[in-house]
Amino acid sequence: MLYPEMNVSRALIDLSGIWEFQLAQAEGFKEKWTKVPFEHPEHIAVPASYNDQKEGTQFRDHYGWAVYQKKLEIPVMLKKERVVLRFGSVTQAARVYLNGTLICTHKGGFLPFEVEINPYLEEENLLCVAVDNRVNYGTLPIGNEAGAAFFGSDLPDIESVRNMKARPQNLPNFDFFNYAGIHRPVKLYTTPWNYIKDITIVPDIEGTDGIVQYQIDCEGSGDLHVEIYDEAGQKVCEGFEPEGTLRIPDAHLWEPGNAYLYQACVTFGEDSYTQSFGIRTVRVEGTRFLINNKPFYFKGFGKHEDSAVHGRGLDEALNVKDLSLMNWLHANSFRTSHYPYSEEMMNLCDREGIVVIDETPAVGLNFGWDDTEGFAKFRTKEHHEDVIRDMIARDKNHPCVVMWSIANEPDTEKQPQASYDYFKPLYDLAHACDPQDRPVTLVICQNDYIRDLVAPAMDVICFNRYYGWYVYGGNLEISKEAFEYEMKYWAELGKPAMITEYGADTVAGLHSATPNMFTEEYQMEYYRAMNAVLDQCPFIIGEQMWNFADFATIQGVMRVDGNKKGLFTRDRRPKLAAHYFRQRWEEIPDFGYKK
Repeated sequence: MLYPEMNVSRALIDLSGIWEFQLAQAEGFKEKWTKVPFEHPEHIAVPASYNDQKEGTQFRDHYGWAVYQKKLEIPVMLKKERVVLRFGSVTQAARVYLNGTLICTHKGGFLPFEVEINPYLEEENLLCVAVDNRVNYGTLPIGNEAGAAFFGSDLPDIESVRNMKARPQNLPNFDFFNYAGIHRPVKLYTTPWNYIKDITIVPDIEGTDGIVQYQIDCEGSGDLHVEIYDEAGQKVCEGFEPEGTLRIPDAHLWEPGNAYLYQACVTFGEDSYTQSFGIRTVRVEGTRFLINNKPFYFKGFGKHEDSAVHGRGLDEALNVKDLSLMNWLHANSFRTSHYPYSEEMMNLCDREGIVVIDETPAVGLNFGWDDTEGFAKFRTKEHHEDVIRDMIARDKNHPCVVMWSIANEPDTEKQPQASYDYFKPLYDLAHACDPQDRPVTLVICQNDYIRDLVAPAMDVICFNRYYGWYVYGGNLEISKEAFEYEMKYWAELGKPAMITEYGADTVAGLHSATPNMFTEEYQMEYYRAMNAVLDQCPFIIGEQMWNFADFATIQGVMRVDGNKKGLFTRDRRPKLAAHYFRQRWEEIPDFGYKK
């Protein structure tokens, strides 16, 4: 799916701003809301989560449907073209109505969808978007279906407790807040009726030349022309067929920290589109991860799309700030934990030279199950396949994306063969979907790793480990020994491996001369101990700590105002360990660190 752009043949209208809004129920919403304006609406900003924009638990802890409305008037001259309504993401599921007619539905909260709206347009239009935030065994991420929570103000006797009414609520099987709403931009764009549907670019390197395999998918008829331009605006090659191979003499390569982007300018009849791309290669060889045939070392984080007020909504200023802080730290990468991030962030990483591990929202395929049920209790397989297809279709041309992660922390231990039978076909699907055939991984949790059949089947072994926090918390000496013992096992497999989460909750400003859990000193000493082990392992190709910044979670006794494992506070103030990593990563080169 092409990212919408405005050019000589395409108009673009951004529908961001204040929309009218109503909370509804789990059972549904009033049908008249899809046809006539609300009588007494709330007002909500789009794009953004709705949970933190208004005060009250009815917004923060809402369960079920919510409905957005916006009046639309389409300029007459645009109605002569093909008009498309596009959503960057709506969490978790959406039903879209125009003038009372259901025009599309979508499941999944982190990828775009669009619909042609010409047949439904009137002189004045009412756009209605119904959003369902419920998570369960059929959604990604997974929600628990164990039951409902009870509530009440006074508990005078046991009979009152028995008579309390159950209040349904989301019970997420994931450790981040279940933000909901229209999270990414809503846009109208036009194309001619004969138009460019998709562009696929597969780069390669031959000597000093760049090789560009391309495929242009079009609808209708027209003359096709592909021109490749460098950053100086000079045309370097061209083609006239729907697919082919072009050569760029003495090509500039896209590399971490040194991004160089070419532009593929495509015209088809009256339509045109410009697709940026980079010349770079990615492959695994032995225990090395090679970018442009050089051994790369990942230095970075797991992250979240998370900020005050916006929630999980797009915040481009914060994206710029986060990449600036990554550069300050001499980091070179992050994982889109635990869902595909916005296209705007991916475009920015292309320009800034930040390496990305692109992850599906398949998180939560673990907690609350027993040995007899296993994966049979989840209803995710078909949706999981759709998400992999859609994620790769969206992000296939991004040079910043070097690896796909198909899940985070599933239980691969209790039923090893059942886990393998679930994930191996998804691994194969990811390879089949990617024209560039990038490496595919899956991130495993702290488990009985010797029983795990899934991790060894991946191209890169990625693991989350919390020795010194959840395991042997407070005892860094024994934690280091346990970590060293485990690394001996992974070394024997002869595959590249990296740690994709490790960390300690840290309250900013809490200090102790003797490092204790939750202090800034403990977080720093924790990382010193774990990194000493990683540095001894030549098969380790990277370290991505957890987390870039503190983030919101559900309420609970394990979390005080969210997860505090960030190197930065939620408002991006550095903790002591940030200065430690800044010095460490300055001394570790992007390439050739592990000989």
